[in-house]
Amino acid sequence: MELRQLRYFVAVAEERSFRRAAERLHLAQPALSQQIAKLEKELSVRLLLRTTRSVELTEPGRVLLAEGRRVLADTQHALTAVAHAARGELGLLRIGFVSSAALEIVPATVLEMRRQWPDVRFELTESTTDAQIAALGDGQLDVGIAREVGEAPGLTVHPLGRERLIVAVSETHPLADKETVEMAELADEPFLAFPRTRVSRLHDHIETLCLRAGFRMRVVQEAVQFPTMLGLVAADTGIAIVPNALRALHLPGLRYLALTDPGAFSTVSAISRTDHENNPVVDRFLSVARAGR
Repeated sequence: MELRQLRYFVAVAEERSFRRAAERLHLAQPALSQQIAKLEKELSVRLLLRTTRSVELTEPGRVLLAEGRRVLADTQHALTAVAHAARGELGLLRIGFVSSAALEIVPATVLEMRRQWPDVRFELTESTTDAQIAALGDGQLDVGIAREVGEAPGLTVHPLGRERLIVAVSETHPLADKETVEMAELADEPFLAFPRTRVSRLHDHIETLCLRAGFRMRVVQEAVQFPTMLGLVAADTGIAIVPNALRALHLPGLRYLALTDPGAFSTVSAISRTDHENNPVVDRFLSVARAGR
């Protein structure tokens, strides 16, 4: 039985007339009659009782009408779902993101996507930039939000903007009453930083800024999470240079100072596989992420 034949049968059964069904289907009445007869022959069952004035359903015909309506509805639902998926309005999006992106970019983008396309599902994974690049290459992620990425083999980098870097100090620090500071003023300060083996790109970027200001960063303590790092800063164990998004973390005894150096910013980008066309939801995500910056 073909889906086309089922659609023809349902039309005749609902209209109780071959003429009205043919008009509804924009089909010649003899061709419609032939298809129904063919269907009955294939099923070896009488589905319709034809009279000169009307068409009545047999018991098998009533069963086929109920099941046929369900099948046609399911088919239409499947076709609609496929169309939505092709437009990036339905499907699964696996997103990797650096921890600082969880404070602004990721929640804002996901919230807007949920508002516009509620049938898109998300799988969110906090991950370092290098780990995201590896996961994208292995097909474990669809898109990532990363820092300090210029290019990566097999991946496309979509710049989202530049975010200012700021200095976190304790409220008892000599610089705590200032609103702005220059890198050169930090030359003798003890630094808290991420382990270079875990967050090499941001670590190297900050170290380069220090070298440009004429000094080498003296790291006295490492931390793998921003809240841990900032908590140690508040305890006056050192200072830290962090992305501006971290201002959202309000800890007792902590102050944030703006860096005035022209190069004191962090580049934020979305990264995706070059062949991301296989998942149209990625394009939706990228457009919303760009619009929000």
